[in-house]
Amino acid sequence: MTEEAPVLDALTDITAVSLAKCKLDPREFMMARIAALVAVDASAASYLLNTPSAMDGGVTIEDVQNVLIAVAPIVGTPRVVSAAARITRALGFAVAVLEAELEADIQAEQEEDRRNADGKLAGAKA
Repeated sequence: MTEEAPVLDALTDITAVSLAKCKLDPREFMMARIAALVAVDASAASYLLNTPSAMDGGVTIEDVQNVLIAVAPIVGTPRVVSAAARITRALGFAVAVLEAELEADIQAEQEEDRRNADGKLAGAKA
């Protein structure tokens, strides 16, 4: 465990044990986790933390919608509406982070291209 994020590290460890002991395939596993997050009225951060694993497991937006429909009679309309809003917020944040990373990568590539071009010009002048 690192000193900077002991809670996140503990959650990661708990999830790894759960994955190792569970007989569900990754997609089914993540669908069950999404249903559980809805049931406990989880925060947007909880959905965000599960988004990469859900995507890696092949869970689609349509799958998430179907989970919300499936659990609605059990957890009720307020929980489903809350979950939908929090999922939307989490996905919006994830998209914003990805866009920022992409923009940073593009800027880094452009800067490298400029340096390479400047180096070629300096070499041609010499």
